Amino acid sequence: MARNRGDGSVAGRPLRIAMVVPPWLSVPPAGYGGLEYVVAALVDGLIARGHPVTLFGAGEQTGTAARYVSTDAELKFHRMGEALPELAHLVQVNQFITPEHFDVVHDHTTIGPLLAGRRSVPTVATVHGNPVGEYGTVLEKVDRGVGLVAISHAQRRLNLRLPWVGTVHNALDTEDIPHKSQPGRGPVLWLARFSPDKGPDLAIRACRAAGLPLVLAGKCNEPAERRYFDEVVRPMLGDDVTVILDADRRDSFRLLLDARCLVLPIQWEEPFGVVMLEAMATGTPVVALRRGAVPELIVPDRTGLICESADELPAALRVAGELDPAVCVAHVAESFSTARLVDGYEAVLQRFVSAVVPAREPAPITFR
Repeated sequence: MARNRGDGSVAGRPLRIAMVVPPWLSVPPAGYGGLEYVVAALVDGLIARGHPVTLFGAGEQTGTAARYVSTDAELKFHRMGEALPELAHLVQVNQFITPEHFDVVHDHTTIGPLLAGRRSVPTVATVHGNPVGEYGTVLEKVDRGVGLVAISHAQRRLNLRLPWVGTVHNALDTEDIPHKSQPGRGPVLWLARFSPDKGPDLAIRACRAAGLPLVLAGKCNEPAERRYFDEVVRPMLGDDVTVILDADRRDSFRLLLDARCLVLPIQWEEPFGVVMLEAMATGTPVVALRRGAVPELIVPDRTGLICESADELPAALRVAGELDPAVCVAHVAESFSTARLVDGYEAVLQRFVSAVVPAREPAPITFR
């Protein structure tokens, strides 16, 4: 297992990075996939700064500039959340991870941190879920040579016992995202996966109380999501609610541009919520409940409204459309840029591996 030595041997030179993502979706994804959007921007940003990055995933291709190594020709999105596909993926990835080829592994999988102790190269792992419950138990047992990165201060506070080595907010590349100059006059938009954690039922009730139409645009391709939609959401539908299932990225941004606001009545401690950045980047304000990282992303009364309870949502929805789209766009561009993302991870990675092994001539990478 890798251990820091304290001699600063890799400081000042490019890092050879093995970037590991789950086998579910492409990088970047065609539709749903906040993790994959963030990793795509990070990979290209690190490469632009001279760091050689090899991306390990599934499927036949990536839309990034990285050298790509696939462990399976088929994406495993239909088995998302199962342990075995990710475990099989990581077992293959670990066969390629050697000090001759890499200085550091940056792991974005769920199981990866637990397997990282088997690697001869140090691992920094970004925690994308909430580090509590069973997941927290797994993270508490990672090898002490593994460094964990939080994606928000709220997430990190949930489990202070973990070996955190940094906090880096997610980011959004806004260069190609269209934005509006005037407030949207369309319906309220809910954009998430169909889960009780995301509160689509509360969104329906709030919009009805406010007298506003609602679009539910949700990911609904896993069994639990379909079951929740059929048992809870479908019976609540009426003429005032339009449902769009599994929208792709283009459709999502079209809906955001038209919407008067995004509603996010989350019922859990959301560790980040990239959809909030996507909304504000188009000029669409966000109305959300104060849970998780929401206060770290929204500027109250400028880029959205933060409610203390579901009872406050209807009034907030009525006034959200008056907020200035330009302020929302500027907030994302200034506070959640890809440059900040790359700055953050570059510093964490350099600091974490600055003393791992003496610098050596990089070996050529050959994968079959």
